[in-house]
Amino acid sequence: MKIRVKLYASLAEHLPAGTKGNETDLEVAADATPATVIAQLGLPEKMCHLVLLNGVYVEPSARAATSIRDGDALAMWPPVAGG
Repeated sequence: MKIRVKLYASLAEHLPAGTKGNETDLEVAADATPATVIAQLGLPEKMCHLVLLNGVYVEPSARAATSIRDGDALAMWPPVAGG
């Protein structure tokens, strides 16, 4: 199935080669979860601080159990610091 993945800040460097901007359509397994997409893209799990599935926050403890459906949008941000 195909989903839209949006990676922000330093996470964007993990998008597939040839990706323009910070988002791409990604082919994932039918039983995909946010955790499996994180692994598929080779993202450091601790760097995926904020994960949204269709605009809804997915807690770290729920990332391996939350199902993704065809056409869903998964967005991730690294930790942000500043003042």
